[in-house]
Amino acid sequence: MISRHNISDQPRAGIQSGISCLFLLLTVFIGGPAKLLAGPPNAHMVLDLRGEWLFDIGDNSACSKPDYRDRGWTSIPVPGSWEDGGFPGYDGYAWYRVHFSLDQSVPHQNLVLDLGIIDDIDETYLNGYYLGGAGRFPPEYETAYSAIRYYVIPQEYLNQTGDNVLAVRVFDEYGPGGIVSGHIGLWQQFSDVDLLVDLSGIWKFNPKDIPRYRDEQFEDEHWREIIIPSTWEHQGYWNYDGFAWYRRTFRMPHRDYGDVLYLALGRIDDMDKTYLNGKLIGTTGEMVNNPDRIEVNDVDHRTLRLYKISRDLLNPSGDNVIAVRVYDGYNIGGIKEGPLGILTEKQAKQLQIWEAERRDKEKMVIDLLKNLLKGFGIEAE
Repeated sequence: MISRHNISDQPRAGIQSGISCLFLLLTVFIGGPAKLLAGPPNAHMVLDLRGEWLFDIGDNSACSKPDYRDRGWTSIPVPGSWEDGGFPGYDGYAWYRVHFSLDQSVPHQNLVLDLGIIDDIDETYLNGYYLGGAGRFPPEYETAYSAIRYYVIPQEYLNQTGDNVLAVRVFDEYGPGGIVSGHIGLWQQFSDVDLLVDLSGIWKFNPKDIPRYRDEQFEDEHWREIIIPSTWEHQGYWNYDGFAWYRRTFRMPHRDYGDVLYLALGRIDDMDKTYLNGKLIGTTGEMVNNPDRIEVNDVDHRTLRLYKISRDLLNPSGDNVIAVRVYDGYNIGGIKEGPLGILTEKQAKQLQIWEAERRDKEKMVIDLLKNLLKGFGIEAE
């Protein structure tokens, strides 16, 4: 609870103390030079896509296809509003397209597309594959003008040796429109730990809740593909709250990896039950079948999922299936952050150490924020 008092009545020293806390807070929170404010976390830019993009007003779903003929389209600067790019007063639909290639100096793994701020709704495609989007198009219009767009790029979607095409469908209801700001480009994201098996990328997804979805032999070939780590809102399920299932099939490497392994599932909003080959291996949150009885807290969605796996549960030479039941109570949902993969026991212990350090740092930031607010006469609990 926050109670407010008249700030003008506070002593000048209290305000100065609050400002000092603010600078310290920013220093701790940023954790480094100001350049870390740009782009996705733990990442550096490998391909700058700021500059001239192709642009056309109107709406045609064929524009998402890589072989669509975009000759004759207008050139427009990105980032920047389309009003400033030659279309003053225009509200409605438009498409952006940009072509790029990847040379040997650009990595093809662990890539994230930063599209910055888009006013106000988008759907984004790479080589015809849906990467993500934010907001809801008419007739069920819902803006996402303040959302930062970070879209994970599966390696399977890239053309390693030729032309790649990014296509972005945008709708603007009023005011400035388009890809208005940000460090637009491809960024390589670094994991805190090397994974024995990397499970980021394409999973199967179903926004329903049926118990047999956990079964190892369940046929999920008709489920929709979804990219994680990412919220399911960015994958087309805008403002969806409730139960959903994720599934992923993988194989273990042919080498000695010890008797104990761990599954890292990053952070999930809000709760999960996780199964490996049909067996429950971990759960976070008190998830019951009746949504009316589920109590969502502010801890579960910030908890790193790290579930122990006994070696005898794994198929060493064939397919293994992970099934994750997720419940989201409100706001964003899904397997939203990494790391995602299979780890050795040694790697898991190191990850636990880093996670404890992160929690300590988070507590420090919260305490500093409380002191800052107190300096301005605001009490926070």
